Amino acid sequence: MGGERVVSALERADYFMNSMIKIVCAVSLLTIAPSGFACDYPSRVKVPDGAMATKEDMLVGQKEVKAFVADMEAYLECIVVDEKQARMDMDSLESEDEQLREEMLNKKYNAAVDDMERIAAAFNVAVQDFRSRDD
Repeated sequence: MGGERVVSALERADYFMNSMIKIVCAVSLLTIAPSGFACDYPSRVKVPDGAMATKEDMLVGQKEVKAFVADMEAYLECIVVDEKQARMDMDSLESEDEQLREEMLNKKYNAAVDDMERIAAAFNVAVQDFRSRDD
């Protein structure tokens, strides 16, 4: 009976160590690998207040929002390409690690799309506010 506990404890310790190694490797891949790539998140733009802005302010805002959206689309493409390249550069990737990398990519991608949509929606509200002043 005592021997079973030792084996069980050794098995748990082995499982724990393997799990910790996998976690450390996954975190390293997610933090170190992206730092080598040049996918810079675009700087957010300040949307003009349509209720107070001049026409010139609105035109500048429109130009900045369009540039932000274009930069964000380039960023999205970049993170997808870099992730594909990172996976090709790896000798082997366990399914758990691959799933973790996919989840992290999806989170980054979706957060960037949400940010882009928020900026565009805020600018659309500013345009409506600007136009409603002239009515």
